[in-house]
Amino acid sequence: MLDDLTSGFNIAANLTLKPKYNEMMGFTQQEVDALMDETGVDPNLINVDMETYYDGYLFHPDGKNRVYNPSMILYFFNQILDEGRPPQNIIDDNLKTDYNRLRRMVQNEENRNTLIEIVQNNGIMSDVISKFSIDRLEDTKYFISLLFYMGLLTVDKYRDGRLYLKIPNYSIRTVYWEYLEQLTLEWNKDVMIDLRQQTDAVWQLAYPGNLHPYIEYVSKNIFSRLSNRDLQQFDEKYIKIMLLNGLFQSKLYVPRTEKEVENGYIDIFLQRSPLLPDIKYEWVWELKYLKKGDRKALQSARNDARTQLDKYRNAREFAERTDVRFASIIFIGKDKFEAEER
Repeated sequence: MLDDLTSGFNIAANLTLKPKYNEMMGFTQQEVDALMDETGVDPNLINVDMETYYDGYLFHPDGKNRVYNPSMILYFFNQILDEGRPPQNIIDDNLKTDYNRLRRMVQNEENRNTLIEIVQNNGIMSDVISKFSIDRLEDTKYFISLLFYMGLLTVDKYRDGRLYLKIPNYSIRTVYWEYLEQLTLEWNKDVMIDLRQQTDAVWQLAYPGNLHPYIEYVSKNIFSRLSNRDLQQFDEKYIKIMLLNGLFQSKLYVPRTEKEVENGYIDIFLQRSPLLPDIKYEWVWELKYLKKGDRKALQSARNDARTQLDKYRNAREFAERTDVRFASIIFIGKDKFEAEER
């Protein structure tokens, strides 16, 4: 209905962006609580942070409350009511239909780069267009607006007079990461994804606490197979994408990027899945990337990583915890790396 290929839409009004309708198509926290009371959902069976997984939508900067995605909430509650326990898959597989739509929408390199920027930064500066042409989706501003209308982006806040849109919650973030994994395979046919090896390498992180198998897997199967063209604009953000692809596919961890603690922002924090409280280790990773000719900067990178990790180790959240491990991961070019616990 937002498409202006015909003039038919001039007989209606677009209410989507009006602040008074902000809560119309989602559940507020109060409504979620009332729904639990009405249906008899046992709160003791809720073993996940529902706000992290299902909340976060705001459709106008002046909206009073962020709202939960109703489809996600009803999926979770229905599993509890039907099975008497929370679902084994916290994220509804029906969300993967959004991945298929994403695939159709990304038709050019500019939109693909925009998608990568959104994933790297968890959002993007952009206004929301209320009416646009489907045949102009190659224009970035239209593409971003369509992501908003699909529920893959939502309003964050104004920054320096400009509207910032963000990924609403962890469930939607997994849709982006799954798409990026497929995009990586399409861009570079030499990249290899060995699911059995990948799964075992993540298990090594979680239970024995072995860092090297996963980093070795990513280095051997992905980094070392990138073309020189891929490396031209390579930095820590691209490393983060490559490392997180496999971690988001695993059910052992809830990966967090740029997690804020009082002493800074953690590059990657691997938080144990709420469904697997027996996982022995969580991880804090500090990432560095040096071009092949920058080996002289290696010691400086080591020192910087150690300083950052010491700060995170002393954060209130991690102080005196023995189940959290801290590691620096430094890639040098596309075929060398150092991965050490600090």
